[in-house]
Amino acid sequence: MGPGAVLRGRYRLRRPLGRGAMGRVWQGEDLHLQRPVAVKTVAAELLADEEGRAYALRRFEREAKAAAALDHANVATVHDADITDETCWLVMQLVDGATLGALVDERERLDTVSAAAVAAQLCAGLSAAHAAGLVHRDLKPENVMVRRDGVVKILDFGLVKLLADSGPRLTSTGEYLGNFLYASPELLTGEGKVDGRSDLYAVGCLLHHMLTGAPPFPEGEPLLLLDRHLRESPPALADRGAEDVPAALQELVTALLAKAREDRPASAAEAYALLGPFLPAAAPGPAALRRFHPEDPRRPFVLPQGPYPV
Repeated sequence: MGPGAVLRGRYRLRRPLGRGAMGRVWQGEDLHLQRPVAVKTVAAELLADEEGRAYALRRFEREAKAAAALDHANVATVHDADITDETCWLVMQLVDGATLGALVDERERLDTVSAAAVAAQLCAGLSAAHAAGLVHRDLKPENVMVRRDGVVKILDFGLVKLLADSGPRLTSTGEYLGNFLYASPELLTGEGKVDGRSDLYAVGCLLHHMLTGAPPFPEGEPLLLLDRHLRESPPALADRGAEDVPAALQELVTALLAKAREDRPASAAEAYALLGPFLPAAAPGPAALRRFHPEDPRRPFVLPQGPYPV
């Protein structure tokens, strides 16, 4: 399946946007509505062996429907999904912006209020997903888009849980779901049920990355990185050059990166509330003369969308 291919007579693949362990992402076009879309394709062979493939494909359909039901400003919308020629595909909103990874690389690190605003929007989107019974499991800078107006969009709900349950097959690509750098201890060990607090660990890793310019445990040998996630305390932000970060925000990052799930914030909504004191205040000027609603997408860094219901 390559450029020019048309899925179900409607979605034309234009050019590849990225590739990873989970498949490929394409810039595409909805020929019926004449709008740009993003299309994620995953070969069915990645989902399961021959015996389990029929079950895996049914699971794909259920997961895609659950993701499509999510309606939140901080989650990229799923428009369509199907299976064509043993390829599973999701059609998603095409976000005009940059990945969080590209944004941090460009600026080296984010200031406190910008990092808090991004993290708050992540928690807002995760709150809606967790309420719907979805756990992302693979939050990383490449799966977070920052739109040109500052709205943060979480990508890839719908395929992640299905692929996570496929087990060791994913390791053949050299990657592990969660990408090691941002994966929780329980996700890496497979011990116990993975819940929303695993995503909060990833938020802690992303916050550390935004504030210091690097994840808490730098890239290295997979087994060494695994051991650090399981046993080593994360370095203090000040030790990584972020001396200007308030002590209370350092405490929150430490709590998010707790090895035991029960030591982390209990929910994404609770983490959002803890980020509240660090969010930016409204700037003076003409825009400040009128009232903004919390969900107003034009001012996400002033009033990031809150989780609903709180």
